[in-house]
Amino acid sequence: MKQKIGRWFIPVVGGLAFIYLLVPIAYIFVFSFNDAGRTNLEWRGFTLDNWQNPCGAPAVCESLVHSLQVGTVATIVATALGTLIAIGLVRYKFRFRKITDVLIILPLATPEVVLGASLLAQFLNLGWELGYTTIVIAHIVFCMSFVIVTVRARVSSLDPRLEEAAADLYASPKMAFWKVTFPLLLPGIVAAALLSFAMSFDDFIITNFNSGIFQTFPKFIYVAATRGIPAQANVIGSAMFIIALLVVVIGQVISYRRKKQLENS
Repeated sequence: MKQKIGRWFIPVVGGLAFIYLLVPIAYIFVFSFNDAGRTNLEWRGFTLDNWQNPCGAPAVCESLVHSLQVGTVATIVATALGTLIAIGLVRYKFRFRKITDVLIILPLATPEVVLGASLLAQFLNLGWELGYTTIVIAHIVFCMSFVIVTVRARVSSLDPRLEEAAADLYASPKMAFWKVTFPLLLPGIVAAALLSFAMSFDDFIITNFNSGIFQTFPKFIYVAATRGIPAQANVIGSAMFIIALLVVVIGQVISYRRKKQLENS
């Protein structure tokens, strides 16, 4: 009897937790088809108008474009710098290495309120005007730590003898990196970049501290929530979720096919 209960306990609890996590997503998707009036809090009827005109609500698409711009720039810079730092931390020994590790973990361990307020104080002390530039810098600061941790794990798993074998075949250090190391690191770099973009696009707290009048999509949602989030925002949220899901599925399919090809070769 106890074995049967134990066998079903984890699947049932896990299934309930999974359903609990999906309820907000299901709500957003369903109410993206709502024939909403001034507010989108009550179901008023089914319509496709919101999907046919996702920019119908004022400033919703403008804020989305702002978030995409900030996320793209922050991801590119954070991924490039984070990858170089991760390789340096794994492959080279230098003084103050442990202190560097602590400094990398600090943005991950620091509450976003504290990090956002600290960055705001620095920008104000420097006399910078809050806006696009300050948001990008703030996002690079906390996204870079996620990139370093992710890529560092990938670098640590690589066998250094592969680069030594390339050197034995008269490959220069530059050629060995681009022909051997980089292709092996690429899955980790892509995963770090996707995580960085997701964190940047989704961030509200740090952005709210350092954005001034510049409005991103999460900030638009926060302001709109006081009077009812427009259905068009639900459309964009649903579309982003579907795109993210497709990216994960495509990545899994590609990985599965590569694995099969290696097994058959």
